[in-house]
Amino acid sequence: MGSAGSADRYLPDTVQQAVKILVVGDFGVGKTTLIGSVSEIEPLRTEETMTEASIGVDDLAGLEGKATTTVAMDFGRITLSPRIALYLFGTPGQQRFWDLWTGLAIGAVGALVLVDTRRLEGSFEVLDQLELRDDLPFAVAVNHFPDSGRHSSEALREALDLRPGTPVIDCDARNRHSSVEALIALVQHVLTAQKATV
Repeated sequence: MGSAGSADRYLPDTVQQAVKILVVGDFGVGKTTLIGSVSEIEPLRTEETMTEASIGVDDLAGLEGKATTTVAMDFGRITLSPRIALYLFGTPGQQRFWDLWTGLAIGAVGALVLVDTRRLEGSFEVLDQLELRDDLPFAVAVNHFPDSGRHSSEALREALDLRPGTPVIDCDARNRHSSVEALIALVQHVLTAQKATV
């Protein structure tokens, strides 16, 4: 899995299945970072500079250094195994862009929900949106920031009021290996959910 612009931009001939995955979460939780850290192609980003118009609209508490935001989607691809490639679609975090989720969710087999324990309350509405869709299994990836506290998966499961069986994974969105492990956990959860419905 080399750099963008190399032969890796083409799918290997061995790939038999392309799988669409959503990467969702509250504003500023690391969705763009995660897709950028794992994508074997140059990721598509629709980031725009934040302006004064976002003051009072976007909650920047704990995100004082944030200067850009996704306004449509992020897109990347990773060949997870010789036979499976994941197409990753990152959604905007702000609620005013959530209408885009409907279109992006078409054909998706699952969603990876990034959460930030410093701003956990921002994840509740995102999870509510997903739980309204019984057809989209999801896993929760706790993106660890340098100043975020550590909590057990049981405590987080209770705080987020997750359904039994929903995976909770520790993740560092900046780290390729950690992000790939989170995606693998989601894919395994999706396969388990699919077997349960057969």
